[in-house]
Amino acid sequence: MKKLLNVFVVVSLFLLSACASNDNATNKEKPKELVVSTWGFAEDFFREEVYKPFEEEHNVKIVLDIGNNADRLNKVRQGTADVDVIFLSDYYAQQGIDEGLFETIDRSNIPNVDKIYDIAKAPLGEKYGPAYTIGQFGIAYNPDEVSQPITSWKDLWREDLKGKITIPGITSTAGPMFLDVASRVSGSNEFNEDQAFNEMKKILPNVVKEYGQTSEFVNMFAQGEIAAGPVMEMYFKDLQEAVPNAKFVSPEEGGYAVMNTVNVVKGSDQKELAEEFINFILSKEVQEKSAKSKIDSPVNTEVELSEEEAKGITYGEDTVSKLLVLDMEFVNKNSKTWIDRWNRELAQ
Repeated sequence: MKKLLNVFVVVSLFLLSACASNDNATNKEKPKELVVSTWGFAEDFFREEVYKPFEEEHNVKIVLDIGNNADRLNKVRQGTADVDVIFLSDYYAQQGIDEGLFETIDRSNIPNVDKIYDIAKAPLGEKYGPAYTIGQFGIAYNPDEVSQPITSWKDLWREDLKGKITIPGITSTAGPMFLDVASRVSGSNEFNEDQAFNEMKKILPNVVKEYGQTSEFVNMFAQGEIAAGPVMEMYFKDLQEAVPNAKFVSPEEGGYAVMNTVNVVKGSDQKELAEEFINFILSKEVQEKSAKSKIDSPVNTEVELSEEEAKGITYGEDTVSKLLVLDMEFVNKNSKTWIDRWNRELAQ
């Protein structure tokens, strides 16, 4: 009888323990879901060094929507993606703002915004998201294939570069930047459309072809089809792998700031969590890891890099302060006109 009682007690305790465990599992808060729309590059780095730590700290599951700027923005336009946070270049982010696709942000939830470069804090207005990285649009060239060093934007118009360069198409992110370059080369202090297009006609004999994606530039450069061209610095490491002697220059007139922004999508039911995520992206820890891994150029001013670590990325107040910045609202307002004119007058 005593043995039977002991067995009964053990079984009862086991059942009570199991029930308690089940109750705890039931009561434990399920992870929230944060849908992040972003590019697909360096996904392993972001998953391990950025998303995973944020997930663990905030009990959240990050779901990715991967694609290029245009495709991902179109999904938001059409309502075919339930996105909370979206990473876009400033060119495309301005379109989203103009179309009312983003929430205004509460900067009190993003204290790290006070620790980033001034031009990154509100590139498209105080109501919208910051730039989490700033790259540079400059010139890359193969010194073995040109008669003299390239130091200026106007050098791309030189006679010795006939049939040796590529330029970005007008519909690419860098297209409006190069149109602005043409206006500056013409001698105009303010953007002048007519003078810009006249200069573009003059450079055409030097152009092998336009590129729409940077991978096209890299391939042409690697295969020796081109000797030079305007390109974003973040891709220079790919050029150097193919042509170790390649050089990247910030033209004497100034390179252009290429800002990638992060915004909260209109209608998100995770707005506060999304703002915490933006704050995390801007933290010194994340920015430093990204910079040292040559993934993104940092905007957090507390990030300190050695000369070697800073190679190939846009780094330092002195460098960033000299970059030229386009008015993206003006660009988007005029882009259709420019595209139509480009296709009529310059398409090869």
